[in-house]
Amino acid sequence: MRKAVVTGACGFIGKVLTKTLLEKGVEVYAIVTNPENLDIFKSEKLHVIKAFFEEYSSLAEILPENIDVFYHLAWQGTFGKAFENYNLQLTNVKYACDTVMLAAKIKVKKFVLASTVNTLETLSYYDKNEFFTPRYTNIYATSKLAADMIGKTLAYNNNLEFNTGLIAMVYGENNKSRMIPNIVLSNLIYNRESNLIAADTPYDLVYVGEVAEAFYHIGLEGKNMKTYYVGHKEIKTFKEIFDNIRDIVNPKGILNYGKYESTNAINFDLIDREALFVDTNYVEQNNFEENIINTAKWVKESGVFE
Repeated sequence: MRKAVVTGACGFIGKVLTKTLLEKGVEVYAIVTNPENLDIFKSEKLHVIKAFFEEYSSLAEILPENIDVFYHLAWQGTFGKAFENYNLQLTNVKYACDTVMLAAKIKVKKFVLASTVNTLETLSYYDKNEFFTPRYTNIYATSKLAADMIGKTLAYNNNLEFNTGLIAMVYGENNKSRMIPNIVLSNLIYNRESNLIAADTPYDLVYVGEVAEAFYHIGLEGKNMKTYYVGHKEIKTFKEIFDNIRDIVNPKGILNYGKYESTNAINFDLIDREALFVDTNYVEQNNFEENIINTAKWVKESGVFE
């Protein structure tokens, strides 16, 4: 891989992916809304382009025609109340499809869409075809599924390779969102109790650096039209993962499992969790303790969740 585009390069995952690509010698065209957020990268191989979604169509005049991989991470509303905003989520679908057509126009070799493990919940409902109680998260997940299928259709008919990465729950430094890993870490640091979902809920937690490395390999070696699970081969229970985190950060911390109903129905069996490792040279990382320690250190020093 010589050249790549990254949309959403200022985001939590996008910034780490940009850093990873630059470290591997890839020339990166970072499409962002806040260019100053990438000032930390001092590289002649980084080209920062300021553009909002509605301006993407004009980027064909700026981007070169010899891009190897076009990574699309830009997506508004990826947690919390934004899941309820169906207008926002459907707009994301339109712009994702417009981005596929942009990539095809400038003759990119491969398009890689960042998606979510939550799509496996939506798919499980279709698989069962019975009464269910969908969460608002399914609006977000269904929009990702729409972007995936429409994007693959557009790509196939425009001679563009296409891959999707389904990302598990991500944690790591510089993530200021109130996602469960951050909340539990902050509670452990400040000796607060955590009220959590059922202990036996199937769960996976992946470090942001692992996601970036996986996406690099998907772009480089992923098989055309395949969707890859970006997480771990082994799915553990919620309790196994967060007990481990507690033991690393604060062994005396109190985790109250079962205080909230486990309403998600993510079926990890609907995806081949080994495909990423079989099709590419990506190697599963085994430095969970180090990653948790570094993330906890950032949570404490940032003071965001005091």
